[in-house]
Amino acid sequence: MDNKIQIFEDKRIRTAWNEETEEWYFSVVDVVSVLTDSADGRKYWNKLKQRLKEEGNETVTNCHQLKMTAADGRMREKL
Repeated sequence: MDNKIQIFEDKRIRTAWNEETEEWYFSVVDVVSVLTDSADGRKYWNKLKQRLKEEGNETVTNCHQLKMTAADGRMREKL
């Protein structure tokens, strides 16, 4: 899997390309940060999931987390 950084409105979004399935994967936390202009996309995403669950909605089916490069350069699992 090939990991790349995409730029959207001068903000970074971590991506991964799966050569086998020919699909792009995007970091949900990064996308949420860009779309909401949130300083902490992870907190925003967690709160959103919590509220949806309380309303009886599920955000998605079980998703597999992929390892993507974190700000410190290490590979960590991210949504």
